[in-house]
Amino acid sequence: MSFATPLFLWFFLPVVLAAVLVAPGRRRNVVVAVASLLFYASGAGGTTLLLLGCMVVNYLAGRRLEPDSPGDRRLVLVGTIALNLGVLLVWKYAGFATQQLHDIAEVVGADLPVLELALPIGISFYTFHHISYVVDVYRGERPALRDPVSFVTYIAMFPQLVAGPIVRFREIADQLPQERTHRWDDVAAGFPRFALGLCKKVIIADSLAPVVDACFATPSDEMTTAVAWLGAIAYTLQLYFDFSGYSDMAIGLGRMLGFRLPENFARPYSSVTATEFWRRWHMSLSRWFRDYVYIPLGGNRGGVLQTYRNLTIVFVLTGFWHGANWTFLVWGLFHGALLVVERRFGWESAPVTTRTRIARRVLTMLLVVIGWVFFRSPDLGTAFTMLGHMVLPDFSGLTEAVGAAATNQRIVLLLVALAVVALPDHPVTGPYLESSRAKAATAARVSLMTAGVGYAAILVASGTFSPFLYYQF
Repeated sequence: MSFATPLFLWFFLPVVLAAVLVAPGRRRNVVVAVASLLFYASGAGGTTLLLLGCMVVNYLAGRRLEPDSPGDRRLVLVGTIALNLGVLLVWKYAGFATQQLHDIAEVVGADLPVLELALPIGISFYTFHHISYVVDVYRGERPALRDPVSFVTYIAMFPQLVAGPIVRFREIADQLPQERTHRWDDVAAGFPRFALGLCKKVIIADSLAPVVDACFATPSDEMTTAVAWLGAIAYTLQLYFDFSGYSDMAIGLGRMLGFRLPENFARPYSSVTATEFWRRWHMSLSRWFRDYVYIPLGGNRGGVLQTYRNLTIVFVLTGFWHGANWTFLVWGLFHGALLVVERRFGWESAPVTTRTRIARRVLTMLLVVIGWVFFRSPDLGTAFTMLGHMVLPDFSGLTEAVGAAATNQRIVLLLVALAVVALPDHPVTGPYLESSRAKAATAARVSLMTAGVGYAAILVASGTFSPFLYYQF
């Protein structure tokens, strides 16, 4: 079930909100937990059993990992993390690995089977939530949850279950007790944020999707510079408005349920360095890798070469976390190399002069666009074909298929989206709408909750929406 569907907007969400509002304080987490499992099962089907099994193992492990627990806590931690990663590796990467072995075997005339498993929705996200839980309990940063309902609420909370934000346990542990206050003020504060995300997703991202699909589906012998650049720019905008839209909806939904979820985006396309980009893009993932991979590896405490090594490891993992494809590995290595180069030459700090900041912002945006070509392409051949045409102009124009997809309405929305991302880096729209009491913020909230939601609802009712891009991860 997607947030941008009639079933969710007009049936599931109102029923859940009403149930949470009327339920006694000690029963509100029960409502959220049950609703979240139903939400997940509606899309995941039988793989819901995998989620339930993982939750049982990690819940029981947490009780054995507290600092005063008897036995070898480190062994329990390593075993639990290994189990979580093993589940992720099998269901997400076994098919990719066996396909590579199959291709190698074909060279010598052998035939090896390829394992095909259905990818459970949100497995990358709930695996990271489980690891965060056991590690934070092991470190003594928060006590283990005694109440299984609170644990299910944390892991399976439907606003963030299938596409984040990745909520570290210590960020939300204090919000999970059964006696939890919930007010109409939370609904009033969360709905404009949800409306913002719905408009981003349905009005902008979904409108750009046909253009992106047509460009990246263009055969290599028909690819042109115009098609390559249009596809790269349109996807850069589509991905941002789709994923940040989902994050806004998730944060807004969490607030309406009485939870404060962490921010995930802070105008990333206004960054003047790649280092700053990763402080603003998918921030919950960056923080997770920083706390549970980069710092345990030594961070920047072991000298220059060790720092570069740790950055490279983190971005290799970041790439493969997004999917089992060589394109994601290259994308991760590309960004890792950018951060290493910036550290090597001292470019990670923001420039002082306005002219230099503008130039660096344009350069950073260009590098990010190049990276997204790898991220979106189905294979490396497609990526290099597009990049080749982006570098060596041919002035051939758009193909017939791309021209048909790039309607006047979609081009106008593309230009509007470009104008939005070209704005200054502050204020960040989501938190501004949620907390500011300025007249401009009030006017924006009213506009979103009336005209914006109304138009988005018409598009949803007409069936023009598409799944969130990060559902595939």
